[in-house]
Amino acid sequence: MKLSRLLLFPFALGFAPAFGLAQTPPPALTPPWPGVPEILLWPNGAPGSEGVTAREIYSPPTDRSPHGHLAPVHYPSVYVFPAPKEVATGAAVLVFPGGGYTTLTIDHEGRDIALWLNRIGITAFVVKYRVNQTPRFPQYTMDTSIGDAQRALRLVRSRAADWGLNPHRIGVMGFSSGGCVVAGSSTRFDAGQPAATDPIERASSRPDFTVIVYPGDAFFPATVPKDAAPVFIVGSTEDSVHAINSLKVYRTYLDANIPTELHLYNTGAHGFGVVPTDHPVGTWTDRCKDWLVELKILPKK
Repeated sequence: MKLSRLLLFPFALGFAPAFGLAQTPPPALTPPWPGVPEILLWPNGAPGSEGVTAREIYSPPTDRSPHGHLAPVHYPSVYVFPAPKEVATGAAVLVFPGGGYTTLTIDHEGRDIALWLNRIGITAFVVKYRVNQTPRFPQYTMDTSIGDAQRALRLVRSRAADWGLNPHRIGVMGFSSGGCVVAGSSTRFDAGQPAATDPIERASSRPDFTVIVYPGDAFFPATVPKDAAPVFIVGSTEDSVHAINSLKVYRTYLDANIPTELHLYNTGAHGFGVVPTDHPVGTWTDRCKDWLVELKILPKK
């Protein structure tokens, strides 16, 4: 009989003392990537999902559907992708896949992004957040997704020392609908609750930097707090609807006088992620890295 990944892999990576054995996921959980450590955001069940026992299904890529996806989502968590020790910088990014608010395209906008971040020395956490338009579970809303994002950032920051992270160099990155979740969580943050009995809730939910990639249109902040983190926005004019969304987010941040950088490429279909291409859009990751160096999140090399 196979052991749960949360029982096996944290020991292999030396995380067991921090996370304990109480975080065993429900037996029905379908793992997308065997061997990648997963940590539930709420070990005893997420608020709003109490009593839910429905199965989460991971559908791997096929010839007809080239991107793996996960749906429905009831047990929000983070998948941990530590940066290799020889290149680790102490920075971290929480990655929020898209999926049209009904599923998570967890491979090409999750794992693949995490592996790119690892290559530039950033520890990545792919966030499995609850999607907000699941007909069988109408209690999930955009606020549910944003709440999962806030909790994920608190969890990573509260345990930064376990991964060798600087708690002041932790950012978020969202794609499509995940970009909306990131926009929401990056403008609805707090410094934590010092008196909370849960140590995770004592940590701040403010990201130190925000990356939004071809954002969806379910949520736009009407205003941006004056102490919001700098934001990097990227999209393609070929993907016209989401390009307009990018411009809306850009203008909102400009109005708040928050450091903002926008890149709109001429070509690039929606969902370009980090798929190799000869088009200039394929260099957006280089521009993002340059921006992180300018912010002093990454060192100059």
